[in-house]
Amino acid sequence: MFSVIFPGQGSQSVGMTKELHDNFDYVKDLFNQADDVLGYSISKIMLDGPKEELDLTENTQPAIFLASYSIFKMIENESDIINLGNAKYFAGHSLGEYSALASSGSLNFRDAIKLLHERGKAMQAAVPKGTGGMVAVLGEEIKEINNLLEENKNNYKCYIANDNSNGQIVLSGLNSDIDKFIDTLKIKKIKNIKLPVSAPFHCKLMDKATYIMRDKINSTNFEKPKNIIISNVTGSETQDIENIKDLLIKQIESPVLWRESVIYMIKKGVTNFIEIGPGKVLSGLVKRIDKTININTINKSEDIKNIKLND
Repeated sequence: MFSVIFPGQGSQSVGMTKELHDNFDYVKDLFNQADDVLGYSISKIMLDGPKEELDLTENTQPAIFLASYSIFKMIENESDIINLGNAKYFAGHSLGEYSALASSGSLNFRDAIKLLHERGKAMQAAVPKGTGGMVAVLGEEIKEINNLLEENKNNYKCYIANDNSNGQIVLSGLNSDIDKFIDTLKIKKIKNIKLPVSAPFHCKLMDKATYIMRDKINSTNFEKPKNIIISNVTGSETQDIENIKDLLIKQIESPVLWRESVIYMIKKGVTNFIEIGPGKVLSGLVKRIDKTININTINKSEDIKNIKLND
């Protein structure tokens, strides 16, 4: 039994999916459609850069989706080894959930591109530029981090944004609070990395983005997905359209329960994961959660020849 997973922000790189764009007309058509929907050339930013443009959240989110969806379509069209429609679950990390929904037929391509561009803009504008940030904490369990936050609740406010894997938790907050939290981590000799992001994603500081995206998501047409979707917000399954919309709205301020999502799928019998999209971030996280799981990562056309699924 296998699941298909799609990456989120941080997986982008200039030139991603260039090989597919240059070799498959249907991928080139997707790039052209994306440019048409957005009213500017996301294609040029993806293929040629500059990196600073690609790393702007309003560009990053539709770009990663476009890359992931292009790879998904390439597998559908070119592979006789695997039928992705047979996947038990589709799941994605943050914006990757939109990739999962579009690939499962719940959300059409043009609507997904439009929503993610708007989502990126809204999330970027939710707090003044330079005032919010994120930090990754390494080697600690979530219970310990929650205890630290509780002990220091009168000193600073930070929020768990991603429960990514065993020993990798990401927190969001205002930079002034993040810096105080980092000082606490240093005293405790806990490893951490301040992330190169421009906003504190997946916490209550994103409430303005929630307000903007609520109407946009509710006014977009969704169909029942062909595959079961795993929600970031709950770490469990859904195929109900209204529930999917509600969870996408809540996702903006809620922590990404990626570790819980992977554990849920494994407990339901999944023994193989196929990561579709740029980079290999999710493959690494899954391996940290369960080393026995088989993972295939697909970024380019030659990768489909090497797909192997364990029984």
